[in-house]
Amino acid sequence: MLFLVRMDVRIPHDLPLEQVNDIKAREKAYSQELQRDGRWQSIWRVVGEYANYSVFDVASNDELHELLQGLPLFPYMDIQVTPLARHPSAI
Repeated sequence: MLFLVRMDVRIPHDLPLEQVNDIKAREKAYSQELQRDGRWQSIWRVVGEYANYSVFDVASNDELHELLQGLPLFPYMDIQVTPLARHPSAI
C-alpha cells in the first residue's frame, strides 16, 4: 500500500541543543534504515519549511502508523497521511 505523508516538524525552542542534535541523528539513522529496506520510498523537502513529503510502501495502515510513531521526531510533528492508488493514465 502506498501512502503520501506530509511531516511538519515543530521542535520547541527551549529544547536543549544537545538533545535536539541527538534526536536529529537518531531520526536520520531510522529514516535511512527504512529507505534502505524499501518501505520509505522517497523523501522530499518542502522549500522554506521544516517539512517534507514522503512516500511509504507498507503492508497496512497499522504498519505505517507503527513506523511513524517510531520516528524520534514524532512527538514534535504534525503528520498528514494520504492513501494512494494507481492512476489509470499512469504508464
